[in-house]
Amino acid sequence: MEFLPIEPIVVKNDDNKVNLNTGKQAITHDIVFTWFDILVYEFMENGTLRDHLYHSDDKSEKSTSRSELSWEQRVEICIGAAKGLHYLHTGPAGGIIHRDVKSTNILLDERYVAKVADFGLPKSGLPDPENFTMGVKGSFGYLDPEYLTTLQLTEKSDVYSFGVVLLEVLCARPAIIQSSRLDEMNLAEWGMLWQKKGQLENIIDPVLVGNIKPSSLRIFGDTAEKCLKVFSIERPTMHEVSYYLNYALRLQETGMPREPFEDSTTTTITSLELQFPIVLNFPVHEDDDAPIGGDDSFDIEVCEV
Repeated sequence: MEFLPIEPIVVKNDDNKVNLNTGKQAITHDIVFTWFDILVYEFMENGTLRDHLYHSDDKSEKSTSRSELSWEQRVEICIGAAKGLHYLHTGPAGGIIHRDVKSTNILLDERYVAKVADFGLPKSGLPDPENFTMGVKGSFGYLDPEYLTTLQLTEKSDVYSFGVVLLEVLCARPAIIQSSRLDEMNLAEWGMLWQKKGQLENIIDPVLVGNIKPSSLRIFGDTAEKCLKVFSIERPTMHEVSYYLNYALRLQETGMPREPFEDSTTTTITSLELQFPIVLNFPVHEDDDAPIGGDDSFDIEVCEV
């Protein structure tokens, strides 16, 4: 993504005035057009992330999974998007909040490398408690509940929205659906209901059934739960989210050795945090952690925005 200066095509008439061709008629102006900036994106051959997750009919209670992405590919895409948001939050420009993180604003190139897109709503700079905006901006189903009540937007608002995206990737359904069951309408609430029961595998995309190792799913679910905490102070940074997702990916691809006190049912974000210095240096070997019901990569790239 870059800004390019574009000069309008203008033609001077006999009176030395400028004509702007509108396609219908020539309009005479006494002004001189100057250079301006436009936002240019590289072509993303594979469209949006949502294109590869599900087809949704707004009039229907159900969405139809149509993804051919493997679990490893989905986690890779999430890692790329997390790195892109981390770059926005902490990069050279510093303190840029996207404000509209959702699956349609994550684009995929020909190798399914994720890039964060749509910068119509970004906000830069530190939050100003004396300067509130009364217009809530964002997409329904992804909005940070703390932002809705305080009208203060922070980087952790993006983290909450990203937690909803993680559940979209896992469950292959929209953030909001029409349903006769109230607990099923909101994806964040529905996903956390099953996460807290310890039964998140009951609502995953049918395409993924049999293809996710329990330990990988557990770390992924714990990461989504942390992102969706009601209070922003309890949510991780996007850098931490990226780290957790990398760990979930390694568990899926190769397995990682366990400490003596661990087994496949106790690998959680909490245990991961306690062992943070150790995990970074874990050797890699085959794991006996069987996928949930059966068995199903890319080089990780930093997502540049």
